Amino acid sequence: MDTTLRDGEQTSGVSFTFDEKLSMAKLLLEDLKVDRIEIASARISEGELTAVKKIADWAAENNFIEKIEVLGFVDGKISIDWIIDSGCRVINLLTKGSHKHVTYQLRKSPDEHISDIKEVIDYAVSKKIRVNIYLEDWSNGMRNSPEYVYNMIDKLSDQPVERFMLPDTLGILNPDETYAFCKQILENYPQLNFDFHPHNDYDLATANVYAALKAGIRCIHTTVNGLGERAGNVPLSSVIAVVKDHFNYKMSIDESKLNLISKIVETFSGIRIPPNKPLIGDHVFTQTSGVHADGDSKNNLYFNDLLPERFGRKRSYALGKTSGKANILKNLENLGIDLDPESMKKVTKRIIELGDKKEMVTQEDLPYIISDVIRSKSIEEKIKVLNYSLSTAKGLKPSASLKIKFNGKEFEENSVGDGQYDAFMKALKKIYKKLNKVIPKLSDYNVSIPPGGKTDALVQTVITWNLGHKEFKTRGLDSDQTVAAIIATIKMLNIIESYKSP
Repeated sequence: MDTTLRDGEQTSGVSFTFDEKLSMAKLLLEDLKVDRIEIASARISEGELTAVKKIADWAAENNFIEKIEVLGFVDGKISIDWIIDSGCRVINLLTKGSHKHVTYQLRKSPDEHISDIKEVIDYAVSKKIRVNIYLEDWSNGMRNSPEYVYNMIDKLSDQPVERFMLPDTLGILNPDETYAFCKQILENYPQLNFDFHPHNDYDLATANVYAALKAGIRCIHTTVNGLGERAGNVPLSSVIAVVKDHFNYKMSIDESKLNLISKIVETFSGIRIPPNKPLIGDHVFTQTSGVHADGDSKNNLYFNDLLPERFGRKRSYALGKTSGKANILKNLENLGIDLDPESMKKVTKRIIELGDKKEMVTQEDLPYIISDVIRSKSIEEKIKVLNYSLSTAKGLKPSASLKIKFNGKEFEENSVGDGQYDAFMKALKKIYKKLNKVIPKLSDYNVSIPPGGKTDALVQTVITWNLGHKEFKTRGLDSDQTVAAIIATIKMLNIIESYKSP
């Protein structure tokens, strides 16, 4: 069960719109093919009710309504009526899974709480609403008051509850405890269905999932990209890998859609995926070491079962100070460039020098390095920016004047824009229109400075361009953010010219 739309939205600073929630629900159920999704908490707001209604309407029309679940509370008829009004049919009832919670938060006895729960269940059944039960703070309950947990399940085991859901609410468990507690529960109640809901406070959520599966749990709650409050929930991507590769269990998941949904959620949430995040990070299928690249060329010695193609990704080979001949060869193969041994030696040396300066070397930089080092004419700098002027003034739109040289001819234009870079690009587009040339679409724009950098620090701008059939990145480095972006853009202009060269 994926709970990105409910628990994931509890990430600090994250709030999804109606349309974003509906889009993610469609992707999760139709494309990724998860079994169930939890989409909201009852009673939160009118806006939340509107979003849930939209999802429920779509789900009902497309035979997914039984896979849509809503968190509800032990509040008599209120949550049930809210869920009925939304068009949903499943309540995940939040009950107290530890003696401490029932005593200090509800200020009720266990029997009073159980009586209240049964009242909600009876009403839900009368309204044809299916019921699952969350035992909130179950992990602390098993640590400190196991008799309370067993009493709760004992007295609810004869109720029409489809699943008992076991949350490590505060992310306190380690794998040994997870295995022991899940094993005890399963052995004591073999007739019941249990889910495990892990949080990641000690960075043990994925390890705890492994332990829960080993104990016999057969349903795990996840979020896309590990979203969730505090340190988040267990990432859907990690669970897919553990279930398939370490247990060889079959799943309904179409893992080739994993990268797509992860990028969509990254965009909607505004929470960037760390580049080294397993399976979904930008760098996880990038080999940096030259030794590894060499091994990949010799019967895939450094491959494991996590092949990038499984997850809609491709393998790449980074260029930097740890690069060897094999890394560079892999990138040159992709560019269709062949170098003699002496030229290869010089290019390798130059890349290592750049890596020592912490320069980021990309595949698109290679033609420039080759041209600079060995004076190769295979890549000609056809587009030259002769000069440009940027200006901004209070009450006026920023403006830019630009002069470039192409095939021995000079072209000059000026324009205004919403910012200095926007003005520069509009002037450039005017020139390219005269040349009957197309500028790739800018699909991502990332600016960063070194940690602890001051106002005069170098700014690195990485722009992702989409040329229709090809996507690539260019980098600019300067103390001024706009100039860095312009440097990256100039690189892009000559790279697309190199693509057109015979």
